[in-house]
Amino acid sequence: MDLRIFTEPQQGADYDTLLAVARAAEELEFDAFFRSDHYLAMGDASGLPGPTDAWITLAGLARETSRIRLGTLVTAATFRLPGPLAIQVAQVDQMSGGRVELGLGSGWFAAEHAAYGIPFPDNRFGLLEEQLAIVTGLWETAPGAKFTFDGAHYQLTDSPALPKPVQSPVPVIIGGNGKVRTPRLAARYATEFNMPFASVADSAAQFDRVRAAVRAAGRTDDLVYSNALVACVGRTDAEVARRAAAIGREVDELKENGLAGSPAEVLDKIARYREIGSSRIYLQILDLTDLDQLELIATQVQSQL
Repeated sequence: MDLRIFTEPQQGADYDTLLAVARAAEELEFDAFFRSDHYLAMGDASGLPGPTDAWITLAGLARETSRIRLGTLVTAATFRLPGPLAIQVAQVDQMSGGRVELGLGSGWFAAEHAAYGIPFPDNRFGLLEEQLAIVTGLWETAPGAKFTFDGAHYQLTDSPALPKPVQSPVPVIIGGNGKVRTPRLAARYATEFNMPFASVADSAAQFDRVRAAVRAAGRTDDLVYSNALVACVGRTDAEVARRAAAIGREVDELKENGLAGSPAEVLDKIARYREIGSSRIYLQILDLTDLDQLELIATQVQSQL
């Protein structure tokens, strides 16, 4: 079971804060540092000092870390055109020495689009499907060959399909609750399927849909199946309560819907996800100043897996 650190910088974090978390995650031997791709704070958070761009952040971290994998959970298809996105990800993969992973989704948060003048069309799933075809197609095009795409939303003509990432392929993460189209896209394009903030039962049902889509596509099921869950871990009940209060959540709710409680409680719940085929957990860390929690998880949870 891999444990990865997953951050939500739109809630309030500058680059230096993210760098501190990424370096701590690397030193503590977590598998990866991931971040959301959002431009507007959610809930009651002020968002100060303001949003940071996901791929600019990851480019910086690519040069300031050496081992940890880096990625988005997930980039919105509405934020970037597919050609420039393929260039950005390939360049960051080069800058990191081949440590990048691309989570790509359709985009869902209408308010952030309105706040920053980003179109929010109704056909976002169609955009996502074509972006996956274009981004992977550009990377897979042989050096010296051209890539052309004629879709309903995007057209590319005689693209040199450069630059190339170091990895071949760059891991692509697709996730979500959609019962038909999402599993189909995962079966076609993904190296990993992620179920965000879902129960064991709901995750198991969705994993089964993806497995069925993989079989229908005639593909060997080599996908990684993963979950993303908020983390709130403490040595004592008081420490768990303090950490829950710091992120504006209730302990009982976190124990029901996330990974919360003592290290032993968290290990027990991780085991339940492992039983349904999940082999990777993205630990959503909402208090990015609390590096002691990362150390606790590393020494008393990760070390036992």
